[in-house]
Amino acid sequence: MKKIHLLILQAFIRPFMVCFCIVMFVLLMLFLFKYIDDLIGKGFEWYVLMELIGYQCAVQLSMALPLSMLLSSIMTFGNLGESYELVAIKAAGYSLRKAMTPLIFLVTLFAAGSFLFSDYILPVVNLKMGSLLWDVRNKKADFLIKPGIFNSSIPGYSIRAKSKSDNGTVLHNLMIYDHRSGNATNNVLLAKEGFMQNSADNNYMILRLKDGVRYEESRVKNAKRYDPRQQFTRFRFKETEQKFDMEAFQMKRTDESLFKTHHSMLNIKQLKLYTDSNRLQLDSTSNSIFLEAKNYVTYLSPYYHENGVKQVPVKKFDNFLTDYVSKDQQRTLLSNALGQVQQMSNVFEMKEPDFKNYAEKDIRYKIEFHRKFTLAVSCLLLFAIGAPLGAIIRKGGLGLPVVVAIIFFLIYHIISTMSEKASKDGSLDPILGMWMAIIVLSPLAMFLTYKSTTDSALFDIEQYKLKVEGAWKWVMMKFKKKATQ
Repeated sequence: MKKIHLLILQAFIRPFMVCFCIVMFVLLMLFLFKYIDDLIGKGFEWYVLMELIGYQCAVQLSMALPLSMLLSSIMTFGNLGESYELVAIKAAGYSLRKAMTPLIFLVTLFAAGSFLFSDYILPVVNLKMGSLLWDVRNKKADFLIKPGIFNSSIPGYSIRAKSKSDNGTVLHNLMIYDHRSGNATNNVLLAKEGFMQNSADNNYMILRLKDGVRYEESRVKNAKRYDPRQQFTRFRFKETEQKFDMEAFQMKRTDESLFKTHHSMLNIKQLKLYTDSNRLQLDSTSNSIFLEAKNYVTYLSPYYHENGVKQVPVKKFDNFLTDYVSKDQQRTLLSNALGQVQQMSNVFEMKEPDFKNYAEKDIRYKIEFHRKFTLAVSCLLLFAIGAPLGAIIRKGGLGLPVVVAIIFFLIYHIISTMSEKASKDGSLDPILGMWMAIIVLSPLAMFLTYKSTTDSALFDIEQYKLKVEGAWKWVMMKFKKKATQ
């Protein structure tokens, strides 16, 4: 029995590692394609990109692990079934369930590890990833001069060069507008040639200009029209230097504490604490809306009692105004009612943003709380689908198992995504939304497990052909009998 257990474990671990690496690579490529515009042309150091990729690999574990579990389990038992090793195990007197016992234990360890990972490590990774991605996306692209086009990316300057050298360090026929004072025509610089280089600390860009002229216009302060005291100055130079502050192009790291309250960056203990605190705020907002709306609600009986009118029991409200209220009082009554309705509507409009904000936070916290558990359970569920499915189809390799695994994973992912979106919209309970895919696919896992233990030929095409031929023969026999009668 130990040899059988070792055989199955070895047959599972190798495909699992290969599938996990392939799935992780594909998901990582999708991430890079999504943010390619935010990463290219900004001059990031290699370690910044590697740090971002490392965080993204950890974040993608929630999708890569279940898919790898499903694909590797189908491949493992498909290979064993195709090589008749499952038949040999059953012929030796061991059931499929007993042979799978160490593998079930191993998958349970994976599921427990994924739960601990999602609770303790994933919130920290999300925090690091979120803050780094925010800084990456908000960093300006490197300063780049395109021939014949003004570049205004340096604050306070507009620079244009008619042409430049192949390596981009020499600029020809430069025009620089200095509009730091608020008017772009106050200071204009023209030069035939400019050599561009960075300072030693990369905080400044230095332009060595040759054969040029600078035009400066000085106006009287607060003068709206032309003033004779206005001065116009022109400087000619053979060679000069112009410094530009490149602080705006440097990557600045945001304080990570600003992202700590996000729902995806909290563990279970923190989610419970934030949920309780948010629930108190939600209840307080609801009570305040109710009390303020209640102040605007008045009844007709006190109104008539103050005017010396006796209270009358009303049985039907269909024709209330015409039956119980005089024509002189109808206009006043309707005017007062409309005023109160308008005031209540104003109260609801004022309080709605706060109530909606707290309600959305409550839903997000609940969704993230149950996500910690669904990752672990999804690994067990997809293994429970993949293992019996591989034993039934009895096909190994990367052909049919990959197609079947992708189909079942798409079904799981579509159900999970749609139900989670419905939960975020408030049209479905967060608990039901997060567990919907597992609830729907659990009966399928039980059915496939039953079929695999009873040696069912569920995907045997020949069996279905025989049934179709038998049904066709029966129909033809019935038709012939009716024809002879």
